[in-house]
Amino acid sequence: MWNISELVIAFLISCTASLLVTPIIIKLALKIKVVDKPDNNRKMHNGTKPSMGGLAIFIGVAAGFIYLQPVHDQLNAIIIGACIMLITGFLDDLFEIRALYKLIGQTAAAIVVVSSGLVIEKLTIPFMGTVYIDNLGIVLTIIWILAASNAINLIDGLDGLAAGVSAIGLASILVMAVMDYRIVVVYLSVILIGSCLGFLYHNFYPAKIFMGDTGALFLGYSIAIVAMLGLFKNVAFFSFIVPIIVIAIPVFDTILAIIRRSMNKQGIATADKKHIHYQLMQMGYSHRASVLIIYAFSTFFGLMAIIFNSATLLTSLVVMVIIILGIQLIAEIAGVTIHNRQPLLDGLRRLVGIKRVGRQD
Repeated sequence: MWNISELVIAFLISCTASLLVTPIIIKLALKIKVVDKPDNNRKMHNGTKPSMGGLAIFIGVAAGFIYLQPVHDQLNAIIIGACIMLITGFLDDLFEIRALYKLIGQTAAAIVVVSSGLVIEKLTIPFMGTVYIDNLGIVLTIIWILAASNAINLIDGLDGLAAGVSAIGLASILVMAVMDYRIVVVYLSVILIGSCLGFLYHNFYPAKIFMGDTGALFLGYSIAIVAMLGLFKNVAFFSFIVPIIVIAIPVFDTILAIIRRSMNKQGIATADKKHIHYQLMQMGYSHRASVLIIYAFSTFFGLMAIIFNSATLLTSLVVMVIIILGIQLIAEIAGVTIHNRQPLLDGLRRLVGIKRVGRQD
């Protein structure tokens, strides 16, 4: 069993290390010109900002890791995969490498993990029970790691957004890991949350530094791994859905981006200004308010995941309906529904007697 005081100390070590190292990373990024420049098409910041802040997050996690020294059979492979993902992100921040090369790096990290034996072996499905998926688990594991990594990367568009959403998702995983007595997941979640929060002090609006692909890919990978170590191994109904609920906003935003770009006959890696966070700002919300709205929805989905994780079949179905309504609500708020229809918001407006104001593009 874990020691609470040790967890608190590990959290403080990770948070403090990330907090104190970030100013050094800012100077280093500016010196070697790893910076993010604004453009008229997508980026919202003014002036050149240092990037690769994910290196500070990694150092914070490493500091807490060294203190806790968790033990797990596949831990060496997990660390190697994390380093590959970190290096891939750093190279993209430094040289803006092609999407194919990024995919190769991400896939290499995933292959290292599955080669160690850490794979999604089974899924729990209502009326079918536990279904073992054998070799399909290897493919599913690689897809899951790639999907989570890129989902966090795609939502990293506003100051503090990716770090905050990741911390909230990891906090919900932490709660479920405590409930399921998964010690390694608790350890990893605590140090990841601490490092995210330490970095967030410098990254929240107005940001002094961005995490870049260095941080986004590392955090996405980390969330994928802790989910595999804990959430995919439980016996809850619809167990395979719980990790997706944890990062519902990034996943939902990624799915919308793929659909949108496919319909527009664009490459799925093509950058645009149609992500949920940009849409919120276009709706008139401030930079800070847009981030806080997504934080609120991320917290909502995190709570739903916690309930879902230990719910009965009936409760799971009820929670699923609530989750779908939550996704619909944020889609309406962000203006990403078909023909900008807002049935839920219109219903709420009628209840409180507020007329709908037309969207200004």
